[in-house]
Amino acid sequence: MNYYRVVELLGDGISPELSQSVRTVVQALSCKIEFVPVDLSEASRKARGNVLYDEAVAAMREHGVAIKYPTATKGESPNKVLRDRCHFAVIHRPVCTIPGIANNFKKTIDIDVVRIATGGTYEDAGRRIGRDTAVSLRVIERAPCRFAARFAFKLAMVRGTSVTSTSKYTIQRETDGLFEEVVGEIAEDYPAVPFRRELFDSLLAGIIMNPERYAVIVCPNEYGDFLSDTACGLIGSIGLGDSSSYAFEDDGKITLAMFDPAGGTAPDLAGKNLANPTASLLSLANLLRHLGEIEAGKSLRRAILEAIASGRGTRDVGGTLGTAEFTAEIAERVQGSPARA
Repeated sequence: MNYYRVVELLGDGISPELSQSVRTVVQALSCKIEFVPVDLSEASRKARGNVLYDEAVAAMREHGVAIKYPTATKGESPNKVLRDRCHFAVIHRPVCTIPGIANNFKKTIDIDVVRIATGGTYEDAGRRIGRDTAVSLRVIERAPCRFAARFAFKLAMVRGTSVTSTSKYTIQRETDGLFEEVVGEIAEDYPAVPFRRELFDSLLAGIIMNPERYAVIVCPNEYGDFLSDTACGLIGSIGLGDSSSYAFEDDGKITLAMFDPAGGTAPDLAGKNLANPTASLLSLANLLRHLGEIEAGKSLRRAILEAIASGRGTRDVGGTLGTAEFTAEIAERVQGSPARA
């Protein structure tokens, strides 16, 4: 049995229940994971300040992989602090239709949003010029573009699909133009992967009208933020999305990976056995893939999708189960899967 140590970044609200769900399912896997917990809850951050972040980043760099649960943004955003300190350059958000979950979108979607984790309009809060004007600086850097593009093309090779780059390159000619220039250069290294570029507004319409045309989509920071949440809305809930963040060496080798659900702390659900752990468990499945436990990751993902499709989901997605009962359902399915045997 393969053995791994994974940093576990604990948070607020429903975080303890999500952690318990992940730990329960881990016991059913065909590999062994030992968690190294770090408490990033609001109370712990207030008490320990920057020393806590120092410990978290040191642990993440030592072990190379982490799973994170939702944290309250009070005073600072732990996500942004970790992104800056760990030099995360790429965020990956897979989104697919989950049979059994009601939504207003009647077509099937299955996309991987690969987003530059830095730059765009998010690095500068802006400033006022007089009473009636405000400006902000928009930054696109070559290295993160290169990391995101290469990650996207490697992912497309694994999936056997295409890559679409998207931005507003006809308007933001220098910033988005640099992004598209870099993606085009990387595309030349992957001649077997179909590649095209689309303007972002056109791509949004295209996903709604013809979602089957899209697989791996690579884009600058804010575009990926908008797109991934929109896609989660199409499948029924933002709370169904999982996310992963990656840091790289100059040669493109991944040095650090963090996996987390895209949803928030949901304090109104905390402690009531009502939280939906689907996104956290999908994060775990993606973490397993990253560790090289391909079959275990596939088995877990299959267990989640099949349980929901059969009506054995949590109440927020039309099922009847609480957090603990849904977790037990997934653990039982994983335990009995061919990959586990």
